[in-house]
Amino acid sequence: MRRTVSIFGSTGSIGRNTVDLLLRQGGADVYDVKVLTGARNIKLLAEQAILLDAEIAVTAASSLLDALVKALDGTGIIATAGGDALRDAAKIKVDWAMSAIVGSAGLAPTIEMAKHAGILALANKESLVCAGELIKATCAKSGCTLLPVDSEHCAIYQALAGGENRDISRIILTASGGPFRNWTSDQMADATLEQAMAHPNWDMGQRISIDSATMFNKALEVIEAHQLFDVSADQIEVIVHPQSIIHSMIEYNDYSVIAQMAAPDMRGAIGFALNWPERPPLPVKQLDFATISQLDFATPDETRFPALRLARRVLEIGGLAGAVFNAAKESALDRFISADIGFLDMAQLVETVLESLHVKAGRSSSLEGLETVMAIDKEAREMGQQWMPE
Repeated sequence: MRRTVSIFGSTGSIGRNTVDLLLRQGGADVYDVKVLTGARNIKLLAEQAILLDAEIAVTAASSLLDALVKALDGTGIIATAGGDALRDAAKIKVDWAMSAIVGSAGLAPTIEMAKHAGILALANKESLVCAGELIKATCAKSGCTLLPVDSEHCAIYQALAGGENRDISRIILTASGGPFRNWTSDQMADATLEQAMAHPNWDMGQRISIDSATMFNKALEVIEAHQLFDVSADQIEVIVHPQSIIHSMIEYNDYSVIAQMAAPDMRGAIGFALNWPERPPLPVKQLDFATISQLDFATPDETRFPALRLARRVLEIGGLAGAVFNAAKESALDRFISADIGFLDMAQLVETVLESLHVKAGRSSSLEGLETVMAIDKEAREMGQQWMPE
């Protein structure tokens, strides 16, 4: 019997790599693809659906439904659109589901996937940042296995094969440092959109690339590590590692350190989740240690990159501070992309919103339900849109 799968966010960077792996591992002959979803890239979504003989293709953009129907005409593939369609598609039972919709837009479908998938491959880190307790409780109730797809958390998951969470002394998340690793604050103040998108190691989408440049992506990963591995803020360390060869490390209580190493290719982490618990060959570059001249490490500068400090503040506040943090971050990112604020303004906006709502956030919990999470998300976004630089 073919393994049933769904990919939410199939037209993004993670989604495209997931489709590539499915095709390389037998495509429709091996996998029964139930759902593929995307946003505005209708041509690619339709091409993927046809290649994988998917049952349903969903675009998040309701206005593009006619275009999707036309692109799939004669294929027998069902085309749907909109937020309700995404949630309904996530309710379809599958053996394996990829959650790769970027941002908090992926939260509602991820909760449904946690209820109905045997394995949830989670690339949408925002789900855990905004509603980690709810996601984990949902997986526990349904019996869904949660596998992290972020390269760092996938590395930690693999390093834990030799130990238990209770034996962890430190989790060490590695960060490339992004394109501005050696820039001064004055230089970063004038950074352009194009410069912020030019990641030195990873091929990622626009929003994730900019998040890497600000190190907000790493800040989200700090919160994600807390949720996934039940460790305190004091047990999570970030280290700049420009080569992106070591994806993360665990230091155990005996001070032995286990590192996971691989070429910087997201198909490694995706392939691990797709094939788990087996480990077949993957189309990633094999490391040649004879040609690796050095591996560098440095402490991140939290004056130039305050996102990491703010992540620890989120863990200190608790409750729904992660939802506030993420909503403010997404609002700041939208405004930077539209040239409404500068590069350094993004962190100032997020800190202002977080501190304004920290009491309210700390008194709430994602276990109260999705409506509670989305209410504070909306409030934080509105505050972020109204914020003005000093």
